[in-house]
Amino acid sequence: MHPLISTEALATALDGAEPPVVLDVRWRLGGPPGRQDYEVGHVPGAVYVDLDTELSAPPGAGGRHPLPDPSALQAVLRAAGVRAHHPVVAYDAGDGSVAARAWWLLRWAGHPEVAVLDGGYAAWTADGYPVNADTPTPVPGDIVVRPGGMPVLDADEAAAFPAAGVLLDARAPERYRGETEPVDPRAGHIPGALNAPTSGHTAEGRWRPAPALAERFAAIGVTPDRPVAAYCGSGVTASSVVLALEVAGLTTRDRPAPLYAGSWSQWSSDPSRPAATGDA
Repeated sequence: MHPLISTEALATALDGAEPPVVLDVRWRLGGPPGRQDYEVGHVPGAVYVDLDTELSAPPGAGGRHPLPDPSALQAVLRAAGVRAHHPVVAYDAGDGSVAARAWWLLRWAGHPEVAVLDGGYAAWTADGYPVNADTPTPVPGDIVVRPGGMPVLDADEAAAFPAAGVLLDARAPERYRGETEPVDPRAGHIPGALNAPTSGHTAEGRWRPAPALAERFAAIGVTPDRPVAAYCGSGVTASSVVLALEVAGLTTRDRPAPLYAGSWSQWSSDPSRPAATGDA
C-alpha cells in the first residue's frame, strides 16, 4: 500500500464492499484537543484517536510523546476496528505531519496496510466530499501489535548518527537554530543534524510529487550512499519525514529511515547532552 492516498481514492474505497478503517488524528501543539474538531465534523465513519493519550505513552523520561505500550496500543487499535490484512487510512487537519504518527505506529506494530490522506481533512472538504458528526461504533478489530516493524534510535544512537549518516531535524527553522523553544527545556538541535522542516513536504496543502521531494532532500544533504534518520520535537512530526523519504524513493518499505522517538524533548531534558545552535 502506497503511504499516501488521494481524496478521490479514499472516497472510492469508502463506497466499496470492504471500506478501510479511517482514523481521525487531528491534533495541535498547545491544544485545544482535536476531538472538538472531530465532533463538529469528520470523514464519515472515521474514528477519533487521541495523539496524547492513545498514540503515546505518558510523558516522562522518554520525552513528551513516548512510544505507547504495545498492549495499550493494541487495545486502542482494536477498539477503532483495525484488523489484520485490512487497510487503514489516517488523516489530520491538513499536511499529514500528525497523521504520519498513526501511519508510523501501525507500520511499527507490523501492520503495513496503512496510508495518510493527502491534504487531510482540509483537502477532503475542499474537494467536496461529505462529512458528518456521527460517532461510529466499529466492530472490534483483531490486530496483534508486534513491535519492531520500523527502526528506532535511542539518544546515544542519534548522537552517533551524523558521523556516518544524515540526521534530519523536522522542526521549524527557528527552533532548529535555537532562536526560540516554546515547549522543551532547552533550545537548539542535536549536533550534526540538518534541518528538514515538515512544511517543505507539501505545497498548497497537498504533498509534493516524489521527484520534488527527492530534489528537496538532496538540497538538504541527503545522498543515496549514506543512511538517513529523523527526529523532531517529540517524535510525532518526524514520522512524516520518514514517510516523505519513502515517497521520494530514498528509502524503501523494507529499509525505512530510523526514527529517534524521544527526539528533542528527551534530548534537551538531559543536561549532559550538548545543544548546537544556528545553522551549524
